[in-house]
Amino acid sequence: MNTSALITMGITQILVTFFMVYFFVKVLRAPKQAEPDSYSENDED
Repeated sequence: MNTSALITMGITQILVTFFMVYFFVKVLRAPKQAEPDSYSENDED
């Protein structure tokens, strides 16, 4: 491979890795949302 191809490949891999880590951390740090209990609507009590 020539130099420009290696530079392009390296920049692309760095950018993809950065966005993957950014959104992964964003999802993990998101506050927990209360999920309704769908089974409580089916109770016959």
